[in-house]
Amino acid sequence: MTIAIRKEQIIRIKKASFQSELNEALEKRIRDRVVATVKTIIEAALVEELEADLAEWSGPKPRRSGYFSRILDTLYGRILELFVPKLRWGNKEREWKILKRYQRALTSLLDWLCYLYVMGLSLRDLQEALYFVLDDVLSRTAINRITLQVQEKIEAQCKTPIGGTPPILILDGVWVEIQYASEQFKIDRAGHKRQCRQVEDRVILAAMAVWPDGSYHLLHFEVAIDENEATWTTLFNHLIERGLDPTAVQLIVSDGSNGVPAVIKKLLPNAQQQRCITHKVRNMKRYLTYQQLPESAPEEESVVDKPTPKKQRWLDIKSDAYAIYDAETYDQAQQLLEAFTIKWQSIEPKAVHAFKWGIKRTFSYYGFDPELHPHIRTTNLIERLFREFRAKADEIGAFPNEASCLTLFFLVVRREHAKHNRPFLAKT
Repeated sequence: MTIAIRKEQIIRIKKASFQSELNEALEKRIRDRVVATVKTIIEAALVEELEADLAEWSGPKPRRSGYFSRILDTLYGRILELFVPKLRWGNKEREWKILKRYQRALTSLLDWLCYLYVMGLSLRDLQEALYFVLDDVLSRTAINRITLQVQEKIEAQCKTPIGGTPPILILDGVWVEIQYASEQFKIDRAGHKRQCRQVEDRVILAAMAVWPDGSYHLLHFEVAIDENEATWTTLFNHLIERGLDPTAVQLIVSDGSNGVPAVIKKLLPNAQQQRCITHKVRNMKRYLTYQQLPESAPEEESVVDKPTPKKQRWLDIKSDAYAIYDAETYDQAQQLLEAFTIKWQSIEPKAVHAFKWGIKRTFSYYGFDPELHPHIRTTNLIERLFREFRAKADEIGAFPNEASCLTLFFLVVRREHAKHNRPFLAKT
């Protein structure tokens, strides 16, 4: 679709808006006056910044040498001719604080676009939103450059040295769909030869740090082809390259991900594994046989809110299982586990067997401060981030590439950390 056709679409959408419109001439006057005011303020700030730099210049000082013009997009509209002061020499050596070299938009506009993107707007939606600000339609390629700036931050963050090693790490992965180029080609409507793309499943592996004071934050994330020993080994090798001390890690919290126990044994000599108790308890449901269910009385069947016997069975056994992990000490938990076995073994033998299989790893959190128990006995902390990400990713469907997938994940995580006043990524 050409820019002209897209512009016609957006204009029709604007005219169909339920909001009352100002007189077009008046609206243009207001827009022009606001943009002119913003232009004057920015140009004055640029001159002020340049003069401040010259005042601190060491050695021979260059003189002012007029201006050069550039286009600048702002939250208030497009400035078609912004006059930027320049020097007779030394322009390449100094860096602007207000505008970086070749920057076409103010940071506030870029932040606003990133915010809209993380709230679920597609690149096509951003075209529409920007038209009401700039009175012009940007190409999808131009808008996509915004995500490229985010990608630069991602690369920098994922290479940031880790100043201290957290004693506890929570590991998990979220599955996504990403498009990859295939070996096949096709001819499009314009007669051009295009490489075909196919959708493949990938997983974003993530590691969250938990500190002794109860604080936590995302430490690292990357796209992998699967959750297995090889991919988790790669992730930990990247963490070690950034400064993680593998001997200082004491606990790894995870669900039943394949490969994690082998990686702990191979790379983390002092770490235990804590299996997520939520996954452990929920796994019982698939093994329920619903033996010896009580028969419902006719008057009970007419009660709308009363759960069915099968549902009540699941609620009861789930409640008893979670009660085990609410015990204050390990010994008390073992007593509750024994009582649980006595109560349910004859009724739901398969579910009890599945629950007790490898259950020892679900009690590792008892070796740590009780204040940390709610945080480190499940993977819920990282699952919350995944839920927010999935809500946005589902609207997109298949990501066009890995970079766009990681961009959205990065923005979602940064927003969630900011909402809860947590540090973002590594402690340095």
